[in-house]
Amino acid sequence: MEINGIYFAKREFYQIIRDIGGVWNDSKERPIVCLLKMDDIDIYWAIPMGNLNHRSEKAKERLDFYLNIEESDIRSCFYHIGKTTTDTIFFISDVVPIKEIYIDREYLGFNNIHYVIKNKKLISELERKLKRILYFEDSTPNYFRQHITDLKNKLSNIS
Repeated sequence: MEINGIYFAKREFYQIIRDIGGVWNDSKERPIVCLLKMDDIDIYWAIPMGNLNHRSEKAKERLDFYLNIEESDIRSCFYHIGKTTTDTIFFISDVVPIKEIYIDREYLGFNNIHYVIKNKKLISELERKLKRILYFEDSTPNYFRQHITDLKNKLSNIS
C-alpha cells in the first residue's frame, strides 16, 4: 500500500468492525485514504471519504457546524473538506486501522491510475486532525463508534 493512496476495503473488513461491537452501517462503498502506518506492525490508519456534492443542505449545515468549532475542541477534527477527484469530505472521526490483506482494490483517478493525494497542505491538515483523534482515542479507548482500540487489537493478532 502507498501512503496517501486511496483504496476500497473488502466487505469482510467492515464485518470485523461489527463483530467486535463497533458500528459500521455505511451502505455505500466509500473509498478510504491510508494516511499513516504504524511503525512496528503492518497496520495503516485509513480515513473514509465521501463526495461533498452528494450531500443535502441539512448535511452541509451539519458539516459547517463541525468545521467551524473552536480548534481546541476535539470535534473540530471530526471532518475535513478537501479536493481529490472531486470536492471530498474526509470522515476523520471514522478512522480505522487496516491491514493490506483487507484492501480490495485501488481507487482510480480520471486517468485510470491509482489516485494518491499529493497536496502537501491537505495531507498536513488531515494528519494533524488524525493524530488528535488517535491521541483522544488513546486516552478514551473505544470512544468512537467503530471501536478503534478493539479493532487495532484484533488486527494486531491477525497475520
